[in-house]
This record gives sequence, C-alpha cells and structure tokens, in this order.
Amino acid sequence: MRSFLKYTLATIVGIFLSTLLFFILLILIISASSSEKPVEVKDNSILYIKLNEKIVDRTVDNPFDFLPAGLPMVREIGLNDILDCINKAKKDDHISGIYLDMISLAAGFGSTEEIRNALLDFKESGKFIMAFSDTYTQKAYYLASVADSLYLNPSGDLLLRGLGAEIMFYKGALDKLGIEAQVIRHGNYKSYGEPYTNDRMSSENRTQTMQWIGSLWDHMLKGIAEQRDIDVETLDQYAENFTIRSAQLALEHQMVDGLKFKDEIIDELKKLTGTSPKKDLNNITINKYKKVHVKKEYKGYTRDKVAVIYAHGDFILGNTGEGTVGSERISRAIRKARRDSTVKAIVLRVNSGGGVALASEVIYREVVLASETKPLVASIGDVAASGGYFILAPADTVLASPNSITGSIGVFAMFPNIQPFFNKKLGITIDVAKTNKHADVGTPFRPLSADEKDILYTMVERTYDSFVTGVSSGRHMTKQDVNNIGGGRVWSGEAALENGLIDMYGGLSDAIKVAGEMAGLEKYRVISLPVLE
Repeated sequence: MRSFLKYTLATIVGIFLSTLLFFILLILIISASSSEKPVEVKDNSILYIKLNEKIVDRTVDNPFDFLPAGLPMVREIGLNDILDCINKAKKDDHISGIYLDMISLAAGFGSTEEIRNALLDFKESGKFIMAFSDTYTQKAYYLASVADSLYLNPSGDLLLRGLGAEIMFYKGALDKLGIEAQVIRHGNYKSYGEPYTNDRMSSENRTQTMQWIGSLWDHMLKGIAEQRDIDVETLDQYAENFTIRSAQLALEHQMVDGLKFKDEIIDELKKLTGTSPKKDLNNITINKYKKVHVKKEYKGYTRDKVAVIYAHGDFILGNTGEGTVGSERISRAIRKARRDSTVKAIVLRVNSGGGVALASEVIYREVVLASETKPLVASIGDVAASGGYFILAPADTVLASPNSITGSIGVFAMFPNIQPFFNKKLGITIDVAKTNKHADVGTPFRPLSADEKDILYTMVERTYDSFVTGVSSGRHMTKQDVNNIGGGRVWSGEAALENGLIDMYGGLSDAIKVAGEMAGLEKYRVISLPVLE
C-alpha cells in the first residue's frame, strides 16, 4: 500500500510539474512575440550571414527562435529569406557590407549556388564581402570564394579533396537476418533499391554517379577559379594530391587572402565600416534583417501578382503539412492560383526527390490545367527528381542551377519478405485464410509468386509509361527521346540543359522574373503558396 501511494504521488507531482513547465514556456513565447520591437538598422551596419542552420526553401515562423541555438532541436532558415536579405542589403544605405561566417553550411548544392549568385550580384553595389572560418568544407569554400577578402584561422583547415558519393549497402545484413528485398523496377539506372539487393553499386549506377558528381565538381572548380584567379587544372591537382594540408599551405597557394584570428577579423571589419576600435560593430543577422521593411520598387498599388508555389519534401497522398508534398494541399494551392484573376503568372518551386507516384499524378493534372490558363514557370532547387521532375514537365519554362540534380525518370516498387527471419530466427509462423488467390499479395510474410511478380511488373510498366507520356507531352519531346534520357537516370543541371530536361540556368529569383516577363508585367507583388499556418 505504501508503495502504491508513493508511485501515485510521484505521478501526480510529475503531471503537475509538466503542466507548470508548459504554461511557463507558453508565457515566454507570448511575451517574446508581444514585446518584439521594430528592427532598426544603424548606419555602417554589417549583414551577418551564418549558415549553420538547415537551409530549406522557406520556413514556418518558429516561436522558439528566442531560445539559445545550442538546444537540441533542428533549426531551419528559409532560402527565400536569405536571398531577400542579400538583395535588400544591396540597396540599403545603412548596410556597408556582408560578413560570411562559414564555420558550417547546411545547404544543398542548388541552394548554395543561388546564395552564391545573390552574393555576386551584391558585389555590383561596390560594398564589401568578407569571409572567415576556422575551417572550410569544400562547399563552404565554394560559397566563400566570392568574397573580396577571404580569411582562415591560422590553425584551421581548408579541405579540397574532390567529391565522392558513399552508399551503404544492407544486403549482407538482410541475408544474415533472413530478410529479402523484392524490387520490381523499370530502368537499370533507378538505383533506389540497390542498397537492399546488392552489396555494391551496379555498373549503371556507378556510371551515372560519376557523371553527375563529376559535373558538380567541374562547376565548383570553374567558380573558384574565376574568383580566385587560379586555373581549373591547378585546382584539380591541388585536390588530387591533397596539396592544401594546412592553413599556411592554403595561404601560400593563394586559396585565402590571410590567416587571422577572430579578434583580428573584428578589427578588420571595424576599419572597413569606420567603427571606432573602442566601439562594438553594428551587425544584423538574417533572422532580424528579414523583418526590416523596404520601400516598393514601384509607386502606387498593384493587384497583379506572381504566385510562388512551394513543393518541397517527399510526395505523399493527402493533406500533409509543410516539408512534404501532400497531393491535396499542393493541388489546392495550384488550383487557387489558377482561379485567382489577380495572379497573372505562377512559379512552381520544386525541391523533391519524389515519393508516391499517385501523389505526383494528382498534382500533375493541376499543373497542366494551370499551364493552359496562365504562364507557368518551374524552378528546381537542390533536386527535382522522379515525381519531383514529373510535376514540373508541363511548365512553359524550366530553370535550374548547373549543380541541381534532376531526372530519375523511372519507377520502382519494393516488397520485403521477412518470412525466413520469422520462421528460422524467431520461430514464428504465419498462416492465412483467404477468399481469393492474391488476397494477401504484398504481405511481408511470404515471397511473391512468379505470376504476382509479373502482375506487379505490368503495373510498374504502366506507371512508367504514364511518366514518360507526361514528360513527353510537357517537354514537347518524343517518347523515344524521353526514354533515351530516362530509365531512372539522374542528371546534373548542366547535363539537363544539354538533353532538354531544362530550358535555362537560374534560381528562384530568376524564375520569378521570367514569369513576370511572360505575363507582360512591369510591376507586381509576389505571394507564396500554400499559405503557411
């Protein structure tokens, strides 16, 4: 009885403390939101860009932004906010320059390219860009190479080694457990299921992987070469021989402009901004600067809009939230933009490697209807592959960065068979009573029969044909031409421009401009859909 009372009391106290903690946190969030003051940008300020948070196309306002960054939670920053802030800073007389803190870069290659291009555009203003890090990854260095002055910690590292793609294969482990992955696919290059059926890359997958990482590497070297005035062949040899092994070697080989500690960087920034050595620098972060409102580039009010529809994440059927491409939610957003007479053009921004095929079919239908009604431009982020590419095929114009990833026009289905594992490892057996022969097709408790594999292969083939037909119609290519670059093959943006999967290079900002021009708009507002809740 005493034990019962003790545990009961402990449970009550736990519930009370949890409730109390919840209300305290709620009060903190409300007070932080209500006490938010207008953001003021002081003269000679620096836009401080630190990209250590996960970069996604756009973010939902986070009520926990006021909490310390070291807390164990995934913090995100919107690419749209980064690009808007860099563009805003270019025209803001209060901003003297940009400081890039490159200790880490949580972004894909496509997003990195868009940020880099925005920084190159910023430099046309004559304002400075300074970059510093204790250590540079290759991608971070590629971004930082646009800086007027690029510094490294004297004890730091600059990693220039080339690109690699490592894949973990699970077949050996599954064999030991008695689990079989039954994969049915169209396209020898559709490699998603290979880690479960192979113990190494297939020749097709190795070939395509070498091609797209080679394309990304070449593009990265060209960009660095242009900004650092070092030829591409020399840079490639640096990587091949692992030449840059220390900060001093990075300086000697002109990869950086100097070796400095953080206090020296602060002193340098004070000189550039005319700040007294005894005063603090005026700097403003992306999260604060995005709240600063600027004057419109046009006078008066305009009802005309360009709608940007964000589709990022895995394709899923239904009304799923931000971070997934829910068929119902995205279709409704496209339909809303199509039926809104004030929306004169649509930009479909895709950042997805695909997912449920039927979800992409549902969205594809709405894209077709929208493209028949008003100009529709597609913008590829880091990746638009498989279903991610399929939905943008009907667009009038498709833009991507040279180092975006796209294609993967192929279909696969995977059915695990765990019967041996249950029978031999666990001593568990499964029996079934069924009204029809194939009532339990797809169950993980038995292998697929030969005729079931044939049936499922026919279904996969039908889906692939629908995929190819949709791309053929949208891109005005023959089905044979699509097949020639399909089969599940993955392409870089650079290769995609050559084979006709995209029309031109450019990021989201470029896509919006193209959409406005196609609609004949001189002034317009940009709205984002689906509306974040």
